[in-house]
Amino acid sequence: MNEMRTKRAPGGRSFASRDPLTIGAIGLVVIGILLWAAFNAQRLPIIGGGTQYNAIFSEASGLQPDDEVRIAGVKVGTVTGVSLSGTDDSAVKVAFRVKHAFVGDQTQAVIQIKTLLGRKYLELDSQGTGKQNPKHEIPLSRTITPYDIYPAFSDLTKTVGDIDTKQLSQSLTAIADTFRDTPQSVGRTLDGLSRLSNTIASRDQALKTLLASANSVTGVLGDRDAQISKLLSDGGLLLQELNFRRDAIRTLLLNTSQLSLQISGLVRDNQQTLKPALDQLKAVLDILQRNQDNLDRGISLLAPFYRVFANTLGNGRWFDTYIQNLSVGGILAFGAGAG
Repeated sequence: MNEMRTKRAPGGRSFASRDPLTIGAIGLVVIGILLWAAFNAQRLPIIGGGTQYNAIFSEASGLQPDDEVRIAGVKVGTVTGVSLSGTDDSAVKVAFRVKHAFVGDQTQAVIQIKTLLGRKYLELDSQGTGKQNPKHEIPLSRTITPYDIYPAFSDLTKTVGDIDTKQLSQSLTAIADTFRDTPQSVGRTLDGLSRLSNTIASRDQALKTLLASANSVTGVLGDRDAQISKLLSDGGLLLQELNFRRDAIRTLLLNTSQLSLQISGLVRDNQQTLKPALDQLKAVLDILQRNQDNLDRGISLLAPFYRVFANTLGNGRWFDTYIQNLSVGGILAFGAGAG
């Protein structure tokens, strides 16, 4: 009979005798710690994603979380957040994480344009002998924001669309009438100003249509940013591959040129020999073409013979046949060996 034994803890007491509430509480604490570590793995010092820094900019300029952070063109981290600065609502605080890269205490941060359609990345110019303190923000004096043409063009379209061109024309005309009796040089200037106002008023609808169309085009390009970026990237890969295969393509072209020269020389050297042969071949083809019906009829007549011949020799290295009326008793079959 097998002896039943109770499993005991290292202290000598069995697990069954311990307080289940204590064990459950410890288990919940351990699970909570593991969950916190899983959701905050980037912040851990060993397996995390690097050191967290902050920089103050006058505006975000389209920079978004998960955009790249580069030093000397090499990706060293990502942007983790973009928000208003707590000390100044007119400034923006950009949080980013850098891993395996030195960030000096005089580092300059610049928001650069990654693509023509508005994608951005954060460029760091690491300067200084000491290391940047992660608790200290990179000040506004050491940050630069780019000029983005797409928002500026959109604002221009909206501003021009809101202008009352008729009222503007009337205002300019009133100014010209007021200064009509002034000296001749001023009068010419005002006459030109009046003609300019009339031109603007007469082209009002055309200007609105043009600006609306341009705004629509820029909007479509902005929506297709990822596709156009991928197209440009694939084009760059194609050109890079062609550059790698440049020597092979050059060798192929040279060999093709040499082959064409050799073939040309071969034809030129054997022209006297090839011409009679080609003439005779053409004559043979003409004869075969003229007798095509006879050839077809001959092949069709040979078909029964070949069928019987194949049946006779189809059983091995001999042929099977029979002779009728050889004896009174009927048909005598015999086989003659071929070998």
